[in-house]
Amino acid sequence: MTKTELVDQLAKETGLTKTSAQKVLEAILAQTTKTLKKEGRFVLAGLGAFVVVKRAKRKGRNPRTGEPVTIKACKAVRFRPAKVLKDAVN
Repeated sequence: MTKTELVDQLAKETGLTKTSAQKVLEAILAQTTKTLKKEGRFVLAGLGAFVVVKRAKRKGRNPRTGEPVTIKACKAVRFRPAKVLKDAVN
C-alpha cells in the first residue's frame, strides 16, 4: 500500500476529505519522528513499537570491487510488532 492509497482509505473510512486525511497522516508521521528523536521509542498499542537502536562500527565489503570497507556506527529504527498484530497476520 502506498501513502496515497492509505490517504484514500483513511478518507473513505473516516468521512474526512482526502486533504484532511493527508494532513492527519503527515501529523502522525511527524510526531512519530519527533518522539523517536527525543525519547528513542514510539509505541502504538495494537500495532507495535518503533525503537531507536545503536549500530556499532563494522566491516563490510564493497560489492563492486570486493575490497573491505569500514561502515560507520549509526542509529537505526527497528519495529517490534505487538502480539495482536502478529496474531492477525498469522
